[in-house]
Amino acid sequence: MPHIAQDNSHQTVITTFEVTPGTCQDLLDLLTGAYQDFISKQPGFVAVGLHVNDAQTRIASYSQWRKREDFQAMLRTKEMRMRNREINELCKSFEPVMYDVAATFG
Repeated sequence: MPHIAQDNSHQTVITTFEVTPGTCQDLLDLLTGAYQDFISKQPGFVAVGLHVNDAQTRIASYSQWRKREDFQAMLRTKEMRMRNREINELCKSFEPVMYDVAATFG
């Protein structure tokens, strides 16, 4: 489970996927498998949360990594490059963006 805190040193990556209601579950299954079987086992992986909007037109992942280089190294692996090609076929677009936690409340 991701822990959102301003004082941690983790790299946060929020990825949004634009999908259709017809491909949403297929992509969610593919992402779940990728995290269970590969991504979660990569050096520096901390946690992830997957989110789907009510209309099933967007999926968002909120992942945390020890450092940005760990996330970048995972993306460069042959396995992840292959998985990203599959992911790209099921969605209109996807974009991973790295963030730093600026503030938290609650």
